[in-house]
Amino acid sequence: MLRLHKGAGEVVRRLGSGALAGVLVAALAAPPPAQAWEARTHRLVASRAVDSLPYPLRAFYESNRSTLMQLAADPNQWGKEEDTPERRYIHLDAYGRYPFAELPRDYNVAVRRLGRQRVATRGTLPWAVGTYSLKLEEAFRAQRWDDVKLYSAILAFYVTESHDPFNTTSDPDGGDAGQTGIDQRYSRNLVERYQAFFIIRPGGAYKIDDPTNQAFGMVVEANTWVDNIFFADRQARRGKPDYNDDYYDAFYDAVGAILVRQLTTASQNVGAYWYTAWVNAGSPPLPAR
Repeated sequence: MLRLHKGAGEVVRRLGSGALAGVLVAALAAPPPAQAWEARTHRLVASRAVDSLPYPLRAFYESNRSTLMQLAADPNQWGKEEDTPERRYIHLDAYGRYPFAELPRDYNVAVRRLGRQRVATRGTLPWAVGTYSLKLEEAFRAQRWDDVKLYSAILAFYVTESHDPFNTTSDPDGGDAGQTGIDQRYSRNLVERYQAFFIIRPGGAYKIDDPTNQAFGMVVEANTWVDNIFFADRQARRGKPDYNDDYYDAFYDAVGAILVRQLTTASQNVGAYWYTAWVNAGSPPLPAR
């Protein structure tokens, strides 16, 4: 039996009851999640997001930095909040060409137009960001501090996923393009090999006008890098026997700036979502931890 936490009723009311039912259908209809960012990347972004916040909010998040990093990196620790595969991606190319005008930004409109199963199969990542933005706002308003920490971490996870270009395409692993494993090489291997060289200094957190629309903007922007990364992968592989050190050096030279840009922007946007939820909740006084 599905149980709603006190305060979740407001989330359902504002998103529409269809969004909740969609989660149940999607869990059965959706394909496995893409490779996406690994745990180290989620920890990195969550930590840098704390640095983007203004005081006094920053003091609260600094005191809980390690907890947030741990939760943001491991959905298995979310307890009552289940991470379902379709929340980690959205196949924008299933909705036509950029800027994907065929894709309704309102979940209920999308379901009425396309059917809940089709929407679920194509992914619901931006709507997951909108859902947890509202949940975090309600937790701040009710001063449920354990939920604030949990929802902050979950929101950080989905906002970070929204900045992986390969979470926005129906060919996330590159198989259709004959470049199998490209997401692994870009989203994981480059981070593992070159993280020591990353300079990630996010701008200050800012107030988001519409959290769901902002999430759509993030995935659409991430999608603009897909073709560039595919091209760079082909060029880096040319003339090499396998994906060796020379390949990775060439690949990083070509797309490293994109990768660092996406992680930096993700860090600022995570902070912006946290800040927005707190402000929308009336900026309640914060505990020491």
